[in-house]
Amino acid sequence: MATTADHLRTTLGGRWHDVREKVRLDLSRPEFAPHFTPDLAAARDTTLSQMRLLAESGYAADGFAVAHGGTGNVGAAVTGIEMLAMSDLSLMVKAGVQWGLFGGAIENLGTAAHHERYVRPTIDLDLLGCFAMTETGHGSDVQSLETTATYDADAGEFVVHSPTPSSRKDYIGGAAQHARMAAVFAQLITAGPGEEPESKGVHCFLVPIRDDDGADLPGVTTSDCGYKGGLPGVDNGRIMFDQVRVPRESLLNRYADVAPDGTYSSPIESSNRRFFTMVGTLVRGRVTVGGAAGAAARVALDIATRYALQRRQFDRPESEQEVLIMDYLVHQRRLLPLIARSYALHFAQNELVTRLHEIQTADEVDPQEQRELEARAAGLKAANTWHATRAIQEAREACGGAGYLTENRLVALKADSDVFTTFEGDNHVLTQLVAKELLTAYADEVQGMSPVEWMRFAATTVSDIVKKRTAAQQIIQTILDTRQDNEEDGSLFNRGTQLTMFADREEYLLSTAARRLQGASKREDDPFDAFNFVQDHVLRAAEAHIDRVVLEAFVAGIDSCEDEATAELLGDLCDLYALSIIEDDKAWFIEHRHISVERAKAVTRGVNERCRSLRPHTLTLVEGFGVPEAVRGAAMLDPLR
Repeated sequence: MATTADHLRTTLGGRWHDVREKVRLDLSRPEFAPHFTPDLAAARDTTLSQMRLLAESGYAADGFAVAHGGTGNVGAAVTGIEMLAMSDLSLMVKAGVQWGLFGGAIENLGTAAHHERYVRPTIDLDLLGCFAMTETGHGSDVQSLETTATYDADAGEFVVHSPTPSSRKDYIGGAAQHARMAAVFAQLITAGPGEEPESKGVHCFLVPIRDDDGADLPGVTTSDCGYKGGLPGVDNGRIMFDQVRVPRESLLNRYADVAPDGTYSSPIESSNRRFFTMVGTLVRGRVTVGGAAGAAARVALDIATRYALQRRQFDRPESEQEVLIMDYLVHQRRLLPLIARSYALHFAQNELVTRLHEIQTADEVDPQEQRELEARAAGLKAANTWHATRAIQEAREACGGAGYLTENRLVALKADSDVFTTFEGDNHVLTQLVAKELLTAYADEVQGMSPVEWMRFAATTVSDIVKKRTAAQQIIQTILDTRQDNEEDGSLFNRGTQLTMFADREEYLLSTAARRLQGASKREDDPFDAFNFVQDHVLRAAEAHIDRVVLEAFVAGIDSCEDEATAELLGDLCDLYALSIIEDDKAWFIEHRHISVERAKAVTRGVNERCRSLRPHTLTLVEGFGVPEAVRGAAMLDPLR
């Protein structure tokens, strides 16, 4: 008979629950046991050998179309790579680079010839690749990359070149050792007959960088980033190009092509729209990074909670036994709100992966839906990775000195996940992207705008914002209607009250940010200064939006639970998530008169009450995360030790 933990795991598993269960079984093999391997060569060898085991089992096929040798199950591909984080984040990143970024570039930006030649070898690891986008001088600002690919019509070749020191491709996973080919993002420079050469913007090219023996090819110089804060199994490196020639067919030409005579053509006339269309097809990487960070946080919270259920400190009056540290309210407050947020973000991630799957497997994609997907992916990547950073650190501290021992895994999780807040997009930049989409009501005109151009547009066009609901739209409307009819007392444990407070905060921040943008544009002479003046407000609005989306996803997740007792437990956990978010932002709610001082005190009492009521269920809640025992990797949890 299924236990409550089983029901929690199934509910959290969502649409791809079966995929998660298969990966859990695979990760229970001894080859995937967590390991602390500070030696770079050994760590990289281990990660690559694990990758080969995955390839042999057909692990990567889900991410590629059936016509190209895969299964076309995008959601399964993202879910599978996310789950690898429970074993080793180096393995997750290495798999994500090979099959998600490098393979995804070929799959989504290439055409039939590229698919026929490169997809199958990429799946099978016969072709190891890397994704060469980031440069020393440019990371988030991809449109300003300096690497050039100049077309030579006489030779029918592109000449790939690094014209400045800052154009060096930097921090590229796979570039230091294993990759034989790079998907290089560069400014395409060409000229048709009688034209002057000019840049057509950033495009992607397949450029061989090493021979079969691992030696750099002529004109290519690679170097090793060496030791990082974590992720020793990922061979991050740098690449410089010195007039490297590649055939015209090396351009991944789904969205733009260059004829033999140098004539440039594209089905998308706008250069900005063309760029964002190309980059938008690669959103899968951002989705995966967020999901993997969430998985790492769940592992850390699982370890810390189990430790708190066996570690005792100080005598209880009139008792011969010391007190379990989980029985202290302060410890409950440290871990349980983070567990609640992990559940909330997991449900939101499930919705995001489902939307990604639907869009990337559709015959035609609505541009607005694609932009909404990109904004949601950006927001949840930021939320998940910031949560992971906080949760893993708290888990480490909650285990005291034992948590600082490498044999208990938490320090490795901390080190490996730290970079997640900045790769696949710096979190502050991504949060600004969310705000941009909200404040401009998803208008076509804003795609590719600089902050200054965006400010000018928003100052004249922002009006009422139509909030985009999650999958819980009908459920939420019913809850709100019921509250309006029957529960106008506004109890903080009432779901309608919580939803209303989150929505009101978002709406107020968005509308006031829009008004401040308008006012700043009239007051400031420099458009950049006008935008910069309100940037903090814009980011707060985006964060409030993300919080609301996550809460609504939690509500939808509870509704999907088929077991009544489990759904009730999830309801209490949802209360804790909602109230802890409100408590963290009490100052704002009081300052803007959304709650009184007395009501703010009631929020804190509510958090305490939910922590106490959830205390008997703490083990069940982390069992619901479904972390396989074989990959928990914490020696301190061995009762015989």
